[in-house]
Amino acid sequence: MAAVSKIVSDNAHIPSEVTALLAKYAHVIDSERFEEWPNLFTNPCTYQITTRDNYDRGLPISIIFCDSHGMLKDRVVSIRTANVFEPHRYRHIVSCIEIIGEAENEWHLRSNYLVTRTMMNGTMSVFSTGEYKDIIVQKEDKFLFRERVVICDHSVINNLIALPL
Repeated sequence: MAAVSKIVSDNAHIPSEVTALLAKYAHVIDSERFEEWPNLFTNPCTYQITTRDNYDRGLPISIIFCDSHGMLKDRVVSIRTANVFEPHRYRHIVSCIEIIGEAENEWHLRSNYLVTRTMMNGTMSVFSTGEYKDIIVQKEDKFLFRERVVICDHSVINNLIALPL
């Protein structure tokens, strides 16, 4: 009999609060509730968007890098008041969640993501695909991201990334 893959095996052991946080993250962005986004992270925290090439080569260059609630909140203020972009919506699909390490009240995960973008005129496209590398911690009764690294499969961003991936 063939061995069951680690991904399937581990998914059964991922706390439901961890998968709920992954889902809430996607829903907060997809429903444009950006003011809630910083509250999904610890303070301090790391939120980084980078390319696969930069990540694999260990290069510190990021498309976006935030290391505190203040920086995350600045992103939200920028989205609401400063960035000029054509109105659009994202839709996140997250799959293949795998625990790659854990400690007491801490889970290291990786998962795949696909983000589609729909313009207000109905034009739809795949905006970004890649991998999330997360560290999720339990602080009292809350589960929060201590770190989320978004590793884009593509190296060319043909539009401003205004919204979090």
